[in-house]
Amino acid sequence: MEEGQRKTTTLLLCSHIVVLLLLSLVAETSAKVSAVIVFGDSSVDAGNNNFIPTIARSNFQPYGRDFEGGKATGRFCNGRIPTDFISESFGLKPYVPAYLDPKYNISDFASGVTFASAATGYDNATSDVLSVIPLWKQLEYYKGYQKNLSAYLGESKAKETVAEALHLMSLGTNDFLENYYTMPGRASQYTPQQYQIFLAGIAENFIRSLYGLGARKISLGGLPPMGCLPLERTTNIVGGNDCVAGYNNIALEFNDKLKNLTIKLNQELPGLKLVFSNPYYIMLNIIKRPQLYGFESTSVACCATGMFEMGYACSRGQMFSCTDASKYVFWDSFHPTEMTNSIVAKYVVLRVLYQFLQ
Repeated sequence: MEEGQRKTTTLLLCSHIVVLLLLSLVAETSAKVSAVIVFGDSSVDAGNNNFIPTIARSNFQPYGRDFEGGKATGRFCNGRIPTDFISESFGLKPYVPAYLDPKYNISDFASGVTFASAATGYDNATSDVLSVIPLWKQLEYYKGYQKNLSAYLGESKAKETVAEALHLMSLGTNDFLENYYTMPGRASQYTPQQYQIFLAGIAENFIRSLYGLGARKISLGGLPPMGCLPLERTTNIVGGNDCVAGYNNIALEFNDKLKNLTIKLNQELPGLKLVFSNPYYIMLNIIKRPQLYGFESTSVACCATGMFEMGYACSRGQMFSCTDASKYVFWDSFHPTEMTNSIVAKYVVLRVLYQFLQ
């Protein structure tokens, strides 16, 4: 084994040990986080799109085949998504339920809920592409949730729960890949850099709105190396099916803007603890050196579409699925496997979200 690989392997082992220590700390003490409240896209949607008229759904097999009971919940994954693992890390439930799912009620949502909608973005025009829930509507659902929480817990306890809850935001990839670089509208109005500024402005206004509603603990999620998604690599024929550098550079630029935004808002909003959770480098490391994490395939998804990797989601049924999803970085052409989600979630808890345990 090369020296660099040994160092990386040692770092990974140390990281897992620290995560285990953090988890044991949560188990032994009262949780500093009362609930996990989620906004975003398919990276954190637990099934809200099942209950709206859109084709952006994953409530069919083979999705969910490794979830509890083998059920396709609407998560774009073979199993759990990052917010499920994050919730569990804070001593809360091992999954975060979807707000629109009628089998759950406020007693379930009191310790965690996701308003996320697959295929949405910061930009309303992005949510219009596949008729999904825009970010402003997720905020309206959140306001309704707060009213229900007050009725359930009492106003004082509900306000305390909101203030102690970790509010997670994970979106932005669709704004670029599904909207800006695919549809004609925004690209004719903005340069890529101007569009990033436009989106960062929406993110800022959204965080200010959360703050105004009592949220004090917020994680702003960054973009992954979106040029390395199997869908993008398959279409990069000229580049030898390697990662699309241009898309990765856009992700890096936008992440810098979001990081600067967290610094700005922490200075301007008293009592706010806003952190930037950046999945870019851990995802890139997994993609570039998959063997260090136990993966065998990184450029091809476990659940193929039946059209090589040219489709957004899996085909229905098991026909094109791999046998062992844990050997694959990506589940479908856009979304990581449960194993990848677990690694990224642990990394974010270890590097960033641990601050909310103190």
